[in-house]
Amino acid sequence: MTTSAISLAQAIAARTTTAAAATDAALSAITERDGELHAFLHVDADAARQAASAIDARIAAGETVGPLAGVPVAIKDNLVMTGVPTTCGSKILEGWRPPYTATVVERLIDAGAIPIGKTNLDEFAMGSSTENSAYGPSRNPIDPTKVPGGSSGGSAVAVAAGYVPVSLGSDTGGSIRQPAAFCGLIGYKPTYGHISRYGLVAFSSSLDQVGPFTTTVADSALVSEIIGGHDHRDSTSIDAPAPSLLEACGRGVAGLRVGLCSDLLDGADAVIVDRVRAAAAALEAAGATIVDLAIPELRLGLSAYYLLAPAEASSNLARYDGVRFGLREERDDVAAMNVATRTAGFGPEVKRRIMLGTYALSAGYYDAYYGQAQKTRRLITNALDAAYQGVDLLLGATTPTTAFGFGDKVADPLSMYLSDLFTIPSNLAGHPAMSVPFGTDSAGLPIGVQLLAPGRRDDLLFAAGAVLESEVSA
Repeated sequence: MTTSAISLAQAIAARTTTAAAATDAALSAITERDGELHAFLHVDADAARQAASAIDARIAAGETVGPLAGVPVAIKDNLVMTGVPTTCGSKILEGWRPPYTATVVERLIDAGAIPIGKTNLDEFAMGSSTENSAYGPSRNPIDPTKVPGGSSGGSAVAVAAGYVPVSLGSDTGGSIRQPAAFCGLIGYKPTYGHISRYGLVAFSSSLDQVGPFTTTVADSALVSEIIGGHDHRDSTSIDAPAPSLLEACGRGVAGLRVGLCSDLLDGADAVIVDRVRAAAAALEAAGATIVDLAIPELRLGLSAYYLLAPAEASSNLARYDGVRFGLREERDDVAAMNVATRTAGFGPEVKRRIMLGTYALSAGYYDAYYGQAQKTRRLITNALDAAYQGVDLLLGATTPTTAFGFGDKVADPLSMYLSDLFTIPSNLAGHPAMSVPFGTDSAGLPIGVQLLAPGRRDDLLFAAGAVLESEVSA
């Protein structure tokens, strides 16, 4: 399924194809190739076919249908759906079927989209390669010997392999943009609060955001408009209408000032730096002014993130205790049962982050670690705000390298963490960012360039992203 979501929805509405045919095509593609790629942890073919039949019946009856009517979509397995297994890639949630549905999933369904299934991820979204999933890794469809990125690797694979034109992921430190770069997709992380987190299983609540994977900038804009906007069930949701993003896709970049940020290039492979500079030239040719600048505070982001995110994770994951839901290892008393359940249920990376976060929050170390990381977060946010006084957008690399091989970084957590070097600052600041595919390396692996914008100026990303997209497809 290589068609865009918009064109597929239009064809279904015009009755030149059907929702049933689109759904069957998606399910057939999954059956044919997902044994190798492992994008999905759960596929609900019967429910998808029933939903497709209902859409076709409504269209045949002349009813008005939503803008994504009949479009198959994939959902990251940390977004809940009523009665549908949700594991977060962890053994500790094996067998859990949530009693409610995430707001973003409800809004997709209301728009006529058809959820096909739940996609693989690094356990509790902690990872950069999907190798931390308790159910085995996903594989990059462009080169199955390479990782697809993480933590939303399964969602990226589902779109890159052509199963579906749209999937949802979550981005805590780059978990949408990094897999998008590795798999040659559009990956968008919104302004914090633009898209509801209700029904997203929490990793790091002040950093987590939901966003789409798509093959086109316009698809990303449409999906984001549909799932965005205020949600009273999310206390961090911005009480304002969803921003107009589709309109921005045709706006162009004439008159915009784009900062080519050296600190979003330092450490990247030469071929990636070359592609970012080519993207800058393309934006300049389209009427933007390119400004070379440095924001050295961004280099502190990795250190701050790997204190703040584990600290929040240690708190959020305390609820998995064997008492209320999920895995339970029976023992003679509650304390022993808690220890046995968490020992058996959590994988090594999750345990590593829980221990690090608990230490950073502990008495005697709070100010030195967690408190200092919060101050660093403010320093980075202030530096970005200052940069945006002189430019409208920032441009840099999404990732330091293209997709790497399985096992290359698993034994060296620091090397793995460095995969998020350029994506983390936007999460710390709560600002929007987008990865746009812009060429390949000598092995044919995709390269993503990253656009960053000030908070609540997500429209600028789509204006510039559409220009870069048109340059690549020209």
